[in-house]
Amino acid sequence: MSKLNWNTQNIADQTNRTILITGATSGLGKEASKILSEKNAKIIMAVRNTKKAENVAEEIKKQHPDAQLDIREMDLSSLQSVRDFAESVKSDYARIDVLINNAGIMACPFDTTDDNIEIQMGTNHLGHFALTGLLMPLLQKAKNGRIVATSSIGHKMGKIDFEDINWEKRKYKSSQAYADSKMANLYFTYELARKLKNEKSDIKVTAAHPGWTKTNLQKHSWYMRMLNPLFSQGPDLGVLPTLRAAFDPNANSGDYFGPSRFFEMHGSPILVKSNELSHSLEAAKKLWEVSAQMTNIKF
Repeated sequence: MSKLNWNTQNIADQTNRTILITGATSGLGKEASKILSEKNAKIIMAVRNTKKAENVAEEIKKQHPDAQLDIREMDLSSLQSVRDFAESVKSDYARIDVLINNAGIMACPFDTTDDNIEIQMGTNHLGHFALTGLLMPLLQKAKNGRIVATSSIGHKMGKIDFEDINWEKRKYKSSQAYADSKMANLYFTYELARKLKNEKSDIKVTAAHPGWTKTNLQKHSWYMRMLNPLFSQGPDLGVLPTLRAAFDPNANSGDYFGPSRFFEMHGSPILVKSNELSHSLEAAKKLWEVSAQMTNIKF
């Protein structure tokens, strides 16, 4: 499991498998779409901007003419959009083999979703919570299905205030809100893994973080853009923890993958540990209850 040189060559052929990737137009999502097309997977690209996705698909098909790319519009900041997307997928697909919850926003100015939820928690966690719940029937039909959440080193700064999850009482701190949403990704992963284990499901639920990877996610963070030349790696390396979380046959439910070198900022993907707070059973159960209430989604 601690194999240090894990790379895309370790991903088996994905013929006849369907992979759904959120945020597939740039960064990690785009890279994952490209790599998995090489592995002959059918890719459902869940995106906000379909025109941008068409350009990405054209770029991928120049290298892989037989790439199977299904572009579908979905805005994670709108629960209605998530519901509409899920219904369209359920009407056209018998199963989903792997769900990669990759899309996200980071350190942006205060805003709310269409459902009046703080934008980072609403997009990074609640949108994916709803999507996963709605697609669970298709994931259950897969053989050895898998769900992957994309967290961040930033989760270590996370401390969700359940009494003010929408930042209505506190002065908004964008970086803290981001860290909270990344902590939420881990609570969701660990709690869903426990629930599926209790139901004796063969679906595995894993998480990953990309270390310090240069992507469009950093557009609101001037200091990260300034330090990128010193510390960052490209999406081709940053996506490897996600891909290992999704396709390593030896991964277990609840495993968390990240880069191996320099404080988990870059390097080959290995099994890493999230912080102690992320393993709070009480907080994970509380977040699940709050998420189900806010999204009106029952798993």
